[in-house]
Amino acid sequence: MSRFDELDGAERGGGLREAREPLPETSYDPLLSPWEEAPVRLRRITSAQFEDPLFALGAAPAFERLEPGLDSLAWEAPPGSMYSAERAATGYPDRFQPAYQERLTELQRRLRQETITIPRPQGRWVVTVREMAETLLLALLIFLSVRASFQNFRVEGQSMQPSLEDGEYLIVNKLSYTRLDLGIFDWLPFFEAGDQSEKHIWSSPTRGDIVVFRAPTSINRDFIKRVIGVPGDVVEIDEGTGTVKVNGSALKEDYIQGATHCSGECRTDIPQAYTPEARARCGSDACYFVMGDNRQNSSDSRQGWLVPEENIIGKALITYWHEGGPELDLAPNHSVGLTDEAAAEN
Repeated sequence: MSRFDELDGAERGGGLREAREPLPETSYDPLLSPWEEAPVRLRRITSAQFEDPLFALGAAPAFERLEPGLDSLAWEAPPGSMYSAERAATGYPDRFQPAYQERLTELQRRLRQETITIPRPQGRWVVTVREMAETLLLALLIFLSVRASFQNFRVEGQSMQPSLEDGEYLIVNKLSYTRLDLGIFDWLPFFEAGDQSEKHIWSSPTRGDIVVFRAPTSINRDFIKRVIGVPGDVVEIDEGTGTVKVNGSALKEDYIQGATHCSGECRTDIPQAYTPEARARCGSDACYFVMGDNRQNSSDSRQGWLVPEENIIGKALITYWHEGGPELDLAPNHSVGLTDEAAAEN
C-alpha cells in the first residue's frame, strides 16, 4: 500500500495533491511466474511540477521522486493524459478508449455492442398492427387466387340424375379451359401467332365433360350439363330408338336415365370453330352441344340453342356433399365412346 507525507496547508500554501504511480516493473517469466499487476502507490505533485508546462502535457518523467518540504497545489492530470490516475491504475494505455469518456471494461464494451434493443410499447403496437395488416392482405390475395381458380356450386333439379343428385355440392375448376392469346408474342423474331391466335393452355371442352355455364336463354342462371357435341360435329337423335349419334356413329351412354327424344329438330350441325357461321350461330368462335343425363327431364341444346365457349365457367372437378352428408369423390366426367369407332374415324 502507499504512504502519505502530510504537510501543513497553511505553511506550505496548499493542500495535499495525490496521484497514483506504479512501482517499477518486476521481472516476469510467462512459463514460471504467475501474473501479478504492479501495486499502485500515491505520490505528491509539487507546485513546481504544476507550473511546468511539460508536466501538464505529459512529458515529465513518470517516476520522479519528490523532494521533501516542497509545496503542492490542487491539480490533477487530465483524464486523457499519460499520468492520469485512471491510466496509472491499469499500468498500460488503452488505445480503444476514447479520450474524456467513461472507461469500459472489455466485457462491458461487448455487452453494449451486442445488446438487443427491445422496442418501446408504442413501437410494439406499430409492429403488431403492421403484421396484422400484412396477414390480412396475404389471406385476401390467397382467397382471390383460389376464387379465380375454383368455385363451388350446388346442383338444383334432377336434370343430371343419376350422375348428380339434387342438392349435391361440387367444386368446378375454372382454369380447365383457359385460353391464351399468342398474339402478344408476335414481337418475338421467327414467331407468328397466325389468324387463330387464341389457344387453350390445358384442353378444350371434350365430349363427356360435365360443365357449368351461363345459360344462353337466361344469362343470370347457371346450368350444369354434359358436353355431347364439339365444333364441327353433327349430332342426330333417333326418335324411334332414342339413340344419339355423332357424325353418324351412335354414342355409348351408360350414364343416362330415360330415353332421349328431340324437342324440335333432331339434327344439329355445329359450325366449325373460328368461322363466320359459328359467330352467327352462338356469337362465339366455338359452340358446343350439351344435354343433361336425365334425358326426359332436362332443358338443353335439344331446344335449339348452343353454348358459346365464353359462357362456360369451368369443368366439374370433385363432389364433396351428397345426400345430406360429406362425401368426397371425383366428378362423374365420362369419356363418351362411339359404337363404331372405325366408322367414326372414317
